[in-house]
Amino acid sequence: MGIWNNYEKHTEIIVFDWNKILAKSPRMRFCAKSMLLSDWLFLVYVLMVCCKLLSASSHHPRGHTGQHQVKQGTCEVVAVHRCCNKNRIEERSQTVKCSCFPGQVAGTTRAQPSCVEASIVLQKWWCHMNPCLDGEDCKVLPDYSGWSCSSGNKVKTTKVTR
Repeated sequence: MGIWNNYEKHTEIIVFDWNKILAKSPRMRFCAKSMLLSDWLFLVYVLMVCCKLLSASSHHPRGHTGQHQVKQGTCEVVAVHRCCNKNRIEERSQTVKCSCFPGQVAGTTRAQPSCVEASIVLQKWWCHMNPCLDGEDCKVLPDYSGWSCSSGNKVKTTKVTR
């Protein structure tokens, strides 16, 4: 008799050789023979329920982004993408899930996703949400599509997409 254990695309079969197990203990052999079929079926059912509960509780929340709730007033990065273009400039993008209070929308504060006042985003006053790290200067892009953070000769440009 085998029990299937299924956990995150990893499937394994655990097989028990009851003859070896029962041969080691005379008392266990007596108990196993005296159990009714209904007792065995009930035991198997309980084991299956326990395994199902264990596998359901051990899934990481990021694996099921549709079911995971973000705490009100906070944001969480759910996907990150990084690549380089032809000019050897690194391009990064990320997908963020936010649960903001009324009057707030997803934004950036000190280079981290956060909830900011909706008026900042609607009026494209990007630097009012303090998107740059301490010591960096913030400048809105000429076409108001985002902002740049600069420190010395290093410039990080962020363009907002929806």
